[in-house]
This record gives sequence, structure tokens and C-alpha cells, in this order.
Amino acid sequence: MATERSSFKDRVSGVEVTQHTNYRGHSHHFYFTNNGWYSGGKKLAFASDRCNRSNLYSLDIASGEIEQLTDLEPVGLPRELEFTRSSLNQTNDEIYFVHDLNLMALDPHSKKLRVLHEMDPKWCVSMTNVSADGKYVYFGAWEDQSRKFEVDLLRGYIGFKETHDAKPLSQVVRVAVDGSGADVVFEENYWIGHVNTSPTQSHLLTYCHEGPWQQVDNRIWGLDVKTGKNWKIRETAPGEFIGHEYWLADGIHIGYHGGLSADKAILGQCRYDNTGHVENSFPGWTGHIYSRDEKLIVGDGGKVIRLWKWDGENYSAPRVLCRHDSAMHIQQTHPHPRISPDGKYVVFTSDRSGYGNVYSVPLVDFESLPLVEE
Repeated sequence: MATERSSFKDRVSGVEVTQHTNYRGHSHHFYFTNNGWYSGGKKLAFASDRCNRSNLYSLDIASGEIEQLTDLEPVGLPRELEFTRSSLNQTNDEIYFVHDLNLMALDPHSKKLRVLHEMDPKWCVSMTNVSADGKYVYFGAWEDQSRKFEVDLLRGYIGFKETHDAKPLSQVVRVAVDGSGADVVFEENYWIGHVNTSPTQSHLLTYCHEGPWQQVDNRIWGLDVKTGKNWKIRETAPGEFIGHEYWLADGIHIGYHGGLSADKAILGQCRYDNTGHVENSFPGWTGHIYSRDEKLIVGDGGKVIRLWKWDGENYSAPRVLCRHDSAMHIQQTHPHPRISPDGKYVVFTSDRSGYGNVYSVPLVDFESLPLVEE
């Protein structure tokens, strides 16, 4: 498939932005917690809605060429095919996603598909993620509530609060990538979402108690699958709210953002064992954030992709890397910025053209960028 690549100079920062897709249908990369680069960072997996169906595609970073990887039948709610929850195995490049009731494994080189696990229809599935050793895929599952009330979490979070209030039976499920089976490593009567595996520690993962951030009992939880021990991470006091947690590249530290109050935003990091907390307040707000280490954080608040730099004691005021201008009406067109594995650029999604497309922007000198004006 020919390249769809074009570029333009951002009107605020002056940094050159590359648009990698250009189709009259939405394209997007994986969720910001999930790596989509493979072949040693030379290719990026992404999803695109073409010919009235959603499928996985591959982007060659150097040439811009696009290759279709799957040819799947559409699936309706509550199991609509939704690739933001896909994950990639860093040991063999396999990509995992859910199609209807099946957890699928895709070899992006041969395009061979296989079924790893078939789920009972009573379950809905959240984020998939792969253990650091590449042996297991983990995901959160909860009892489908759509027979009790309307649920459409992809468009407007319909049923979001109601699902939280229902406290459905939920599980953290582990599936062996060699096809030898699956087991439940944790379950409880609270809505579980966003299972994130440590990129370096195969026995560690986090999961969240899903729902409105101000109403959950505690957002971030740790789980040791060797011992079965689970624990609270960054317990919140009354009036505080925390979310959008992710692992730093060291697989030891966890980043997050939130607020100490309705008018005081924070960026935070701590170790997986809930020690070594570092938090910094900043003016304004942000959406999703991501960082490979503590030195530089990217976020997508408002209409701009923004950066914060650590000066050894605090995070400096955020600066504009570029505008994203996404309307964010659906989950697939949230920017979800993520820094590339080599630390040289940021990938994000935007519907600034009317359709969701995949973009990238280089990480230039921080001091050369303009301050964010809220």
C-alpha cells in the first residue's frame, strides 16, 4: 500500500508534524499504555477503519508505507472490535487483541492469526497487556451489564457511572501465549480495568478500580501474580483524584496524574511497592500523560501536545510541542500521546482533519518551545 504521509509546520511551536495516514475513516495507534512499535522500532502497528470495517495495519517508520495485517468481520456492541486495547509482545512481535469472544494472536510478519482463548459471553474485556518475559497475556474482565442499562463506553462513556455503581464481578485473567490455557489470577466485586504489566518484571502488574476518579475507593492497585498479593498504590485522601497510570520504562516506577483538589493539578510517580512518591503541582490541567523516565513527560490536555521537564526538584511549566486539535468525541480519536522507544519523537492520534489519523512530532529542545497558555 502506498504511503499517505505528509507534513506541516505547527502554527504555535513551529515544529514539523508528520501525518502518517490519510483516509476517510478513523485511524489510530494503540492506547498510550501499550507499545505498538515492532521490528526493532522500525514499524508501528495501528488500526484503521477502511471499507466499512476495522482492521490492523502496519506503518513503516522510514518509508511511510502502510500494510494491512488483518481482514476481520465487524462485531457489534457490547463486543465491538476496538483496537486501542491491543498489546504487543516485546519478545516475538506478536500482537494480541479481542475479536468477538476470542483473544487473538497475530504474527505481523506472516499475518498468521491464531485463537489463544475463547471467553464466556457474560464477560466484557478491557485492556490486554503482555508480561515482560512474553509468556502471558493479561486482561481485565467484568460481567456484562448491558442487559441492565445502556452501555456504550466508546462514545460518551454511556453507562460508565452505572457500571461502577453496580460493582460487577471482575477478574484479572492470564492466558499463556503458547496456547496451553488460561487461569484467573484475581477476582472481586469491583469493576476492574486497565491491567498494565511491568515491562521488566514478569510477575508484576497494576490494575485499576474503574469509574469516576472522585468516586472509586482507590484507583491504582498492584498485583504480584507469584504470591497473589495485591495492594493500594497512591491511596487518595478525601477530595483527591488520581488516574491514567502507566509504567515507566524501568518497570519499577509508575506514573500518574490527578488533583489534590478541584483546582490543584499534579503529576506524580512512585515505585510499584507504593514508596518513593514524587509529586509536583502545575498550572492548568492535562489529559493522558506518558514518560519513559522522570526527565520528560508528554500530555494531551486541552488542544495541545505538551511537555514537562524535570529540573531535579520540580517539573517546569508545560510547553507546547504542537497542537493536536482533536475533538475527542470517541475513544479512538483521543490523542493518547506516547514517546517512541528511542525517545526521539511522540506519536499521537487526532481528528483535526475530520477523521482520526496517526501523527508524529520530534522531541526538540525543550527550552525552544513556547509556554502553554491555558
